[in-house]
Amino acid sequence: MSHRQPIRVPDRHQFDILIDARSPAEYALDHIPGAINCPVLSNEERAQIGTIYKQVSPFEAKRLGAAMVSANLARHLYETFADKPANWKPLVYCWRGGLRSGSMVTWLRLVGWDAQQLAGGYKAFRGHVISLLEAQVPQMQMRVLCGATGSAKTRVLHALAEAGEQVLDLEGYASHKGSLLGGLPGVEQPSQKRFETLIADQLEKFDLSRPIYLEGESAKIGRLGVPLVLVEYMRKAPVIEIRATTEARLSYLLRDYAYLGDDPQALSQKLGWLKEMQGNETVRRWQGWAQQRELSPLFEELMLKHYDPHYERSQSNHFDQWPQRKVLEAADLSDAAISQLALQVQALERR
Repeated sequence: MSHRQPIRVPDRHQFDILIDARSPAEYALDHIPGAINCPVLSNEERAQIGTIYKQVSPFEAKRLGAAMVSANLARHLYETFADKPANWKPLVYCWRGGLRSGSMVTWLRLVGWDAQQLAGGYKAFRGHVISLLEAQVPQMQMRVLCGATGSAKTRVLHALAEAGEQVLDLEGYASHKGSLLGGLPGVEQPSQKRFETLIADQLEKFDLSRPIYLEGESAKIGRLGVPLVLVEYMRKAPVIEIRATTEARLSYLLRDYAYLGDDPQALSQKLGWLKEMQGNETVRRWQGWAQQRELSPLFEELMLKHYDPHYERSQSNHFDQWPQRKVLEAADLSDAAISQLALQVQALERR
């Protein structure tokens, strides 16, 4: 075999496919975007080998591991790789670029495919994500969209993306709407590493000479932390405030959070977390409305008593350029009005 240059993370796009040879559990936590999972050990097998390694001997672990890896590789050759042409070029990685990806690469090369191993494995990719965030974020021309709860900021971002602008949808990557009631029904938030991978993957695609729009988030979205470098530069960036009327916001919230009425019990429980801030009596009234599925009075009071009082103060504390912000007024947050708002946001750049 000729001497090969090690394949580094930035070279990964030169291959037909990226194969993650780690266990399904490792893959689910985080993986390189676009990679398919072809485990050489299942979750159970990996745990079993680990135990034998510690309790019996490294030799026993390797012997049994080799048998399991061979059986799994055979299955991938029968199934996953059955239709691959002779000139197929896969890039394979495992945790550190060790035995698991090495054994797969050996077999694929024996077949005749030009398979390569990613130097340093997933660990090298993780380092790439961290350094990419550190290097790219300070160069981004961020425009931060702010607005009180119910101002349709996320929808305006989506409309900007549809109009061809560059958008970083942090709540989308976090699978969470950012507020106390922001969990999405039946959707788990990703792991912290996965969240950072999705952000970094998007950053790699941006043209840094053009503006990048994002929402003014707090440092946490649900249980996930926004990368610190992003928080730091977001707080220094120019701000655009969407100032919608109370009526427009209420009618938007009733559409956007309608699903909260489907599970009055869960809604009631979340509202219970506000007792310390709002007092028992208020929260009991809110829980009563939740049980009755009366979302209109509930959302109106949540807005006026819980979210709005802190809004202005927290924005001026968090965003350095809050006093110089550009303000867009909105008396309507229907779909058509949201598209108009996106056009107004675009027009601010041309002033």
